[in-house]
Amino acid sequence: MKRLLLGLIKKMKFLPPPFYVRVYYKYYTGKKLNLEDPREFNEKIQWLKVYYKDPRLTRLVDKYSVRSYVKEKVGEKYLNQLLGVYERPGDVDFSSLPEKFVIKGVHGCNWNLIVEETSELVVWKARLKFRKWLSRNYYYRSGLEWAYKNVKPRLIAEAYLEEVGRKSINDYKFFCFNGKPRFIQIDLERKESHSRRYYDLDWQPLTFTDTDYPPFKDSLERPPNYEEMVEVATRLADDFPFVRVDLYNLGGRIVFGEMTFYPADGRLEFVPDQYNRIIGDYLILPEPLG
Repeated sequence: MKRLLLGLIKKMKFLPPPFYVRVYYKYYTGKKLNLEDPREFNEKIQWLKVYYKDPRLTRLVDKYSVRSYVKEKVGEKYLNQLLGVYERPGDVDFSSLPEKFVIKGVHGCNWNLIVEETSELVVWKARLKFRKWLSRNYYYRSGLEWAYKNVKPRLIAEAYLEEVGRKSINDYKFFCFNGKPRFIQIDLERKESHSRRYYDLDWQPLTFTDTDYPPFKDSLERPPNYEEMVEVATRLADDFPFVRVDLYNLGGRIVFGEMTFYPADGRLEFVPDQYNRIIGDYLILPEPLG
């Protein structure tokens, strides 16, 4: 009954954010959220949602406008090829796009249309999907992730990223605290049997995992240009109290993915449980802003 009540309340996005995120956090994690003195990593992410309203974040979670930031900080060579920017579903000219491409909603998470063969694309279904994306505000669709609240709804088309002989590309996610990468989340084989492990900056496997995907067992070869990846992540992380910088490495070519300020909406638990507090200690919260 208690979970049912929490589920009903979490639909009420109009509630004051401090109250709402407490309900939201309790519903998904079973833990009581302490916003006055947050200790665990996810508690601090919830605090950042409510009290850290740095206007730069709106630009950086926008998958289109972040491109200019990446260009300024590390250079255009790290950007994926941009194929188009659209404000309405009907603006997308599929005939002008290559055989393989990706279309994303810039104003949210997991709004991706991945096309590997245009012959399999059903245009009317794609446009219906775009219409749904463009009509939604991700701030209200998620757990009040503040950075998305004022992002202009748009679509972008980008080149399809792949490596010869592989179905999936590796995803390197640098967890950066107060401007410095501390560890890396590495995701493998997303299309086959998604697995994940965490590595330290010396490329040694760490002893914790999370509740989302199983850890891969085999050792992973360190990319030859790994130090360059660390440098790119560091420069993009700037002075933010926390940001996850996602990169790809395709045969030695480093490609920017995205910047994430609220991983898994502040709901993904680390295992063993003690690491939720250990990693939380890395995040030094700033003074409330905004």
